[in-house]
Amino acid sequence: MKAFRGRPSIMSDRREEDKKAELAINNLSLSFGGVTAVKDVSLDVHTGELMAVIGPNGAGKTSLLNCITGFYHPQKGRIIFNDRDITNLHTHELVGVGIGRTFQNIELFPGMTVLANMTLARHIHCRYSFIGSCLFSGAVKNEEIRHRQILEEIIDFLEMQPIRKKTVGSLPYGMMKRVELGRALALEPRLLILDEPFAGMNLEEKEDMVRFLMELNKTWRLTMILVEHDMSIVMSISQRIMVLNFGEKLGEGTPAEISSHPEVIKAYLGDVEKL
Repeated sequence: MKAFRGRPSIMSDRREEDKKAELAINNLSLSFGGVTAVKDVSLDVHTGELMAVIGPNGAGKTSLLNCITGFYHPQKGRIIFNDRDITNLHTHELVGVGIGRTFQNIELFPGMTVLANMTLARHIHCRYSFIGSCLFSGAVKNEEIRHRQILEEIIDFLEMQPIRKKTVGSLPYGMMKRVELGRALALEPRLLILDEPFAGMNLEEKEDMVRFLMELNKTWRLTMILVEHDMSIVMSISQRIMVLNFGEKLGEGTPAEISSHPEVIKAYLGDVEKL
């Protein structure tokens, strides 16, 4: 495996209180007409934890993430983040409280460069006004320099220097996934939600992504919720796992506990000897 060149200063410079990411999901239910996507699901995620959510296709994993990130609002239950009720907040408000996300289907601007896509994520940290930006005063210039430094550090961390000025649409699928991770990190999230970040990647790309996520979680203590179908990755990097099946919580525990859970094996894992 390659060695890391270092971490962005936004990771090493943040105070411990700025990393706090305590999430509590209480009896969450979400329905679309007569179809129940999530049924009475509860989950706690603690600061510095890497929690995986697994289950068959249609189990309600992405619907759960969509509730946490404000794309859907549940009919029942509450979501508490750092002692604040965020159940009915909208997406842009949740980004403001420190929740970032990548998507199952890549949500980038293919005609823009890698750097431009990542720059968009810095809008929530811009402190100058529209008039100030037009005048481009010294204070505005210094702030822009700071934003650019952060982006360049993330690009260096994710080893994307050769593609920084390339249009996203010209990149391989696996590299697009890396760009999307970079854009999410540019938000400076307390909680990072990853919806199938390894989908469509070859073995080398998966190994690189594992390195990045492990460095972010272990060294910087970035809190993460991971939805993923590659069980070899899930079992090797997750501290805890929750299993969903037909919208209901089937089990929760350490990788060892989940891999030996009879109902989980029957519904999803199959022969755990092959994991």
